[in-house]
Amino acid sequence: MPDDKAPAADSHDVLRVVGARVNNLKDVSVDIPKRRLTVFTGVSGSGKSSLVFGTIASESQRLINETYPTFVQQFMAQLQRPEVDALENISPAIIVDQERMGANARSTVGTATDAHAMLRLLFSRLGQPHVGSPQAFSFNVPSVSGTGAVTLEKAGKKVKERRSFEITGGMCPRCEGLGQVSDVDLDELYDRTKSLNEGAITIPGYSADGWMVKGFSESGFMDPDKPIQDFTEQERQAFLYSEPTKVKINGINMTYEGLVPKITKSMLQKDRDSLQPHVRAFVDRAVKFMPCPECDGTRLNDGARSSKIQGISIADAAAMQITDLGEWLAGVNDPEVAPLMKSLRDLVASFVDIGLGYLSLDRASGTLSGGEAQRTKMIRHLGSPLTDISYVFDEPTAGLHPHDIQRMNALLQLLRDKGNTVLVVEHKPEVIEIADHIVDLGPGAGRAGGEIRYEGDVAGLRSSDTLTGRHLDHRARLKESTRTATSALEIRGATQHNLKDVDVDVPLGILTVVTGVAGSGKSSLIHGNVPSFDDVVVVDQSPIKGSRRSSPATYTGLLDTIRAAFAKANGVKPGLFSANSEGACPACKGLGVIITSLGFTQSVETLCELCEGTGFSDAVLEYELDGKNIAEVLAMSAAEASEFFTTGPAATTLARMIDVGLGYITLGQALNTLSGGERQRLKLAISMAKKGAVYVLDEPTTGLHLADVDNLLGMLDRLVEAGNSVIVIEHHQAVMAHADWIIDIGPGAGHDGGEIVFEGTPAQLVADATTLTGTHLRRYVGA
Repeated sequence: MPDDKAPAADSHDVLRVVGARVNNLKDVSVDIPKRRLTVFTGVSGSGKSSLVFGTIASESQRLINETYPTFVQQFMAQLQRPEVDALENISPAIIVDQERMGANARSTVGTATDAHAMLRLLFSRLGQPHVGSPQAFSFNVPSVSGTGAVTLEKAGKKVKERRSFEITGGMCPRCEGLGQVSDVDLDELYDRTKSLNEGAITIPGYSADGWMVKGFSESGFMDPDKPIQDFTEQERQAFLYSEPTKVKINGINMTYEGLVPKITKSMLQKDRDSLQPHVRAFVDRAVKFMPCPECDGTRLNDGARSSKIQGISIADAAAMQITDLGEWLAGVNDPEVAPLMKSLRDLVASFVDIGLGYLSLDRASGTLSGGEAQRTKMIRHLGSPLTDISYVFDEPTAGLHPHDIQRMNALLQLLRDKGNTVLVVEHKPEVIEIADHIVDLGPGAGRAGGEIRYEGDVAGLRSSDTLTGRHLDHRARLKESTRTATSALEIRGATQHNLKDVDVDVPLGILTVVTGVAGSGKSSLIHGNVPSFDDVVVVDQSPIKGSRRSSPATYTGLLDTIRAAFAKANGVKPGLFSANSEGACPACKGLGVIITSLGFTQSVETLCELCEGTGFSDAVLEYELDGKNIAEVLAMSAAEASEFFTTGPAATTLARMIDVGLGYITLGQALNTLSGGERQRLKLAISMAKKGAVYVLDEPTTGLHLADVDNLLGMLDRLVEAGNSVIVIEHHQAVMAHADWIIDIGPGAGHDGGEIVFEGTPAQLVADATTLTGTHLRRYVGA
């Protein structure tokens, strides 16, 4: 008689979360079906990321890391066990987030996806003339040769033998594989009329009494009291271009180096985006970057560029638009490299399938947007034979035109259909519609969120009385009347990236929205030209630099105001109310946690028992302002704090934070816990003080719930009504419908884009409906 009892293995079809309390989650328990597409919805700050990334994905990665030997674990990210009672049936998780790819000057789209490694192997096999192994085509490997004597022991005797070695690399010797060289404007480095002791060096960090300048003034190579313009040729050479030399300064052995090579290593050879703002401003003034004249910006030396397949060098292949590269690869049919060609063609096809066919492999990875970076990371997983994996996505449609969202949906379904669990944090109705299962969190943000409001299918969400359900079919209407521009920014002959000699007048005094499919040239046009005008405030989603001690209070300057208020009310110094100096808890030094290093395995963080996580000493917490101590004030959300600080600069800053939709963020929250959209809105809150400025916003709806988009539109209107001009790069149809003027770029992406295909009001765009944007906007407003 057959046994009808199901195998025990089939009882693990649900990923079970029990009692999750990460961040604002309120003892959340939820069952998530495996091998299905589950979308997590809810307003910004409702707890979606805390549940998906902070709980499920974090614990999955921690458990996988624990399977490695302790020697390996010490080199891996230190993950803490999330605050949850139980997590059952977890699959290995692959996180595909929106973090920008590393700002490494040597990283390109090709190196980040291994496409360049495959190309190097291809050219080392088929390239004519043959120049060497794959490393002969690598711009990260220099050509090196050397000879010398080595001592060996043979038959009990020491014998000297002459040996030589040679490494053939592909690095351009002039630019060292960076593709760019820089000319330094010496007058930006120093004031030639002053002496070193008078503060001649004007580089950030080089103060007259600092160590950096002492290295020059006390080196003995020049007279520190002589104006630089009076230096002899020998002194000038030693000051500017000296090779590293050992010197003794104040009895300390130091290495002396000329000013130009010194700042070249410390500032110029680093990626511009990774520099601090004041250093970046100095580099922009002092240095003119240009394509390396020796390699034409290809990063490769003559040897690597001389080897060709069907008349195409590896530099030519890397510079092609990926769609064109795919066509060229289709014509390379040599049996010797057949397996390699299949892998390479599949990889290139993945780029096209994911909507990145407009990129080229030599594109620096640091220049990719958050959405492009996320899709580039996805490429590795599309062809993977792995199944029963959990794929975790953070708004995969960020940076995607409505035209491209359908393609992204197909990719998410493809991953699911291979037998994987796909978890997506998303706000777009188009993605919510394809979900097998929906988990809606809320009802509000911050402390007002952290609860499960709905679980089920899309039809049930529509009929549920949740904020997401009510807004799912909400559509913005076209503006009945639009504002008239006061003047315009004239852009003439724009040719950055794929722009085709574009001339356009960007109107001022109104809300202008720049649209077009991903890769059409929107960012190239706006970021490449508008910031060169005066009074332009660029607010993007790039990471905010800061340590684990940084918070919205420190970033906005609120903490200075709060500390001053506490100091005045209690008659003590403001420094006492800083967890980074006098007021710090003596046990945890202001961190709020005790970090125990276990050497061979991961460090352990435990809540500091002395200060109970506040970071402040007991003496500081005795001082109060209107019945609240400093820790209680920093634990307030921006909305709560605005009721506490009703006047003065603090009230103004808090009102701006609420205005940009960040009323739920607590003042003391760590900055690295903010999403890309939250970071952008925090920057906007700080820069809103300007009047008569031109604001450039890059996809401000990223991370915004459907209900919050209306608030954002109201804020943009207020900015315009206050006398500012607002230019928004955006894909969200609600923002397009609300614009006074639309500039549509296209018609396609890459070399199929780069042209202005429409200029006019939203109503005119809908009536025209000949562009992709017009077609989707007409469908959205139901025209």
